[in-house]
Amino acid sequence: MELRQLKHFLAVAETLNFRTAADRLHMTQPPLSVSVRKLEEEIGARLFVRSTHSVELTAAGEAALEHARAAVFHAAELARVAGSTAAGATGTLRVGFVGSAKNRLLPLLLRAFRRTYPGVTLKFTEDTNTGLVDSLERHTLDVCIVRVPLVRRSDLQYVTVEADRFVLALPKEHRFARQKRITLRDLADEPFIDYTQSTIPGLHALSTMLFREAGVTPRVTQEAVQVETVLFLVGSGMGVALVPSSAARKSREGVEFRDLITEVPQPRLGLAVAWNPRYESQAGLRFRALAEEVGAEAARP
Repeated sequence: MELRQLKHFLAVAETLNFRTAADRLHMTQPPLSVSVRKLEEEIGARLFVRSTHSVELTAAGEAALEHARAAVFHAAELARVAGSTAAGATGTLRVGFVGSAKNRLLPLLLRAFRRTYPGVTLKFTEDTNTGLVDSLERHTLDVCIVRVPLVRRSDLQYVTVEADRFVLALPKEHRFARQKRITLRDLADEPFIDYTQSTIPGLHALSTMLFREAGVTPRVTQEAVQVETVLFLVGSGMGVALVPSSAARKSREGVEFRDLITEVPQPRLGLAVAWNPRYESQAGLRFRALAEEVGAEAARP
């Protein structure tokens, strides 16, 4: 079994199309088909069900997929690490992040990383928590800054690097803008902008818990996927919202922020660096360690 064959298998498995996979691999379709067929013969099992119009993974193909990804990853990582010098890391690191990471953590971290590891090329993707978790599990991203806690069960690991809490975001002309501290009961009759449950269940679940503990059912009139979108709606006068306090560090047109008085201690939320332990690279490990340093430094008074 050759590494080249595993790469061919992965290309077909990820596209489910031999012609598209061949284009991705910069080769023609016939030798790709031969390579996959030889791999199946060596394994002793069919990896794909082929028909005139479709290609699908067999049960054996599904079972082999993650192992093939891991084998290709570790082979590449071995070559990269062997070629790196003690003076610093090289290679490419695919970094994902939620929008609110741009408020403070990500700019601080990127400046420090670029200064410390200039040989690493960074490629960025902004997405929702759900999208980032999916990407880490599929290994289309190496490391991500996500919002925690993660409600979805996963084998991913993470370390919190920026603690956070909820504050109230309200339109600048709102009557509550004259108050310094507001309770959740004060919000009972206010149009409330919530987070879309299926996309970012963490923030949705935590805000729901706070309202429940206060004995209040918010009057939800709008829902949004991203914190940035929630703040846009608040600034447009569409309602009030609970947002992470890190969002208040950046001036927002038409938005005021106020502290909340809550019935119970606020849940722990924040930003974390997450990674897939099956695919952690040396560059990813350096990124994580530096994020912990930057987070600790930023948290000092």
